[in-house]
Amino acid sequence: MSESADSRTKTLNFNVGVLGHVDSGKTSLARSLSSTASTAAFDKNPQSRERGITLDLGFSSFTVELPDHLRDSEGQKQYENLQFTLVDCPGHASLIRTIIGGAQIIDLMMLVVDVVKGMQTQTAECLLIGELTCPRMVVVLNKIDLLPPNKRQSAIEKMTKRLHKTLENTRFKECPVIAVAAKPGGPEAPDTEEPQAVPELIELLKKQTYLPQRDPKGTVMTGTILQGSLAINDTVEIPALKVTKKIKSVQMFRRPVSGAMQGDRVGVCVTQFDPKLLERGVVCTPGSLRTLYAALISVRKIGYFKGSLSTRAKFHITVGHETVMARLTFFGLPPVGASEPPSVTNQPPSQPCPLDTPFTFEREYFYQDEYVIAQGEASPGCDPEQWALLEFERPVTCPLLCLVIGSKLDTDIHANACRLAFQGRLLQGFEDKGYAESALPRLRIYKTKHKEGQVERVTDDYTVIGRNLFKKETNLQLFIGLKVTLSTGETGVLEGGFGQSGKFKIRVQEGLCPETKQLLSSTSKKKGKGGSKGGAANEEEPKTDSQPMVQS
Repeated sequence: MSESADSRTKTLNFNVGVLGHVDSGKTSLARSLSSTASTAAFDKNPQSRERGITLDLGFSSFTVELPDHLRDSEGQKQYENLQFTLVDCPGHASLIRTIIGGAQIIDLMMLVVDVVKGMQTQTAECLLIGELTCPRMVVVLNKIDLLPPNKRQSAIEKMTKRLHKTLENTRFKECPVIAVAAKPGGPEAPDTEEPQAVPELIELLKKQTYLPQRDPKGTVMTGTILQGSLAINDTVEIPALKVTKKIKSVQMFRRPVSGAMQGDRVGVCVTQFDPKLLERGVVCTPGSLRTLYAALISVRKIGYFKGSLSTRAKFHITVGHETVMARLTFFGLPPVGASEPPSVTNQPPSQPCPLDTPFTFEREYFYQDEYVIAQGEASPGCDPEQWALLEFERPVTCPLLCLVIGSKLDTDIHANACRLAFQGRLLQGFEDKGYAESALPRLRIYKTKHKEGQVERVTDDYTVIGRNLFKKETNLQLFIGLKVTLSTGETGVLEGGFGQSGKFKIRVQEGLCPETKQLLSSTSKKKGKGGSKGGAANEEEPKTDSQPMVQS
């Protein structure tokens, strides 16, 4: 075991996600690159082989000598070899849940584009997923063997220029583009013809590698270790089944190893467990994951999504490695002044919007009927800071601060429309099934209310008597200090009740203007004791009178 453990520690694992539109040739490309395939690689599913498309994540690998730029500052090697693990993600629109799950475990994305067809709907969705989950990307123009030889180079240059134009406003601006033919003649062609430009692609991938940040503490895995490390004799928990098991052995691409860490693709043998009980799931250090009935998240709308994000609407929520329906409630920072949306400072398109207001239960928040979009000339995506309450249709198991992606997966997959709606981070989770009573009262969200009444008469230069805002039985003590605006422009506060019929006093701190006094005086003389309709008062519920939000 010491020999295999020693070789394991000298191999750096680097995960490359292979994403793209269905039929772009992803699996053929992974096959042409790979020297070792895992048991899940290359579409073991019979339906997958029959349809000729990937239905699940496939894993395969190949190993090269460690590039010089991965040596330490003194030129010493921390590792002997570099192992590329290829994560072949499905390309079909209906399998976007699996694509998102695969994208969260990769260090570099390889976006495969059919050189004849160019960017397609699912290509664009994969690009968006990559922007949310991955720091680097390489674009592979595949199937160049389908181009006429005399026009091949010009077609490749034209498509490369078009892709660079598409990517110029993304985090992958100026990323490398390479043209290959992973399987000349197509998937059914014999293997006699060699792939084209695959060695050049391997060299390009080596140049794009970096030392990923790995955390050896704690354990979370789904075949690929997402966080932490594991070793033989460790005890792990399967949260979905509420059981713990001991690790008997660990393999990495059929090689026995004593342990593994974040980013490694492993097979783990545990004792006394029926595999029929769990087809797919998460395994973790006991107690490290939480099962949530609801959650609070930060939220940013994805600019390409054309639909609205409305409170009480339902979306498909991908959190951790699960996708479940959830109902949303949006809220934000209290508006400046009245109930106007928060102002937004214009940001240059190349700079992200500043998001520096942490969520806290100590703050009061403003209820929103929908997600607020930046107004005026603010750059796209530079919307006011906002949050959302997610109420899941079934419990989900996930870590805190994990990525959250909201989608409309029931959209017609043939429609040329982005189904990814928003993204954010999970900030707070509610594990109690009765969270509406036990936890939500801590969340202070308020709505403003607007009422109109009438000014009955003036008592002095600073005070008027109003009516028709409250019922006779209303406890006016709850409303003292509320802001009141007269239709003539003056603002004041509700000072208290007047008599027993629901009338009230309004104190105008700056005093009534002469025109208002004259208007109210003349109207009062005409109406006599009947009062005046010459002024209207508007009342807003104060922020201090906030009520805990409880979803019905």
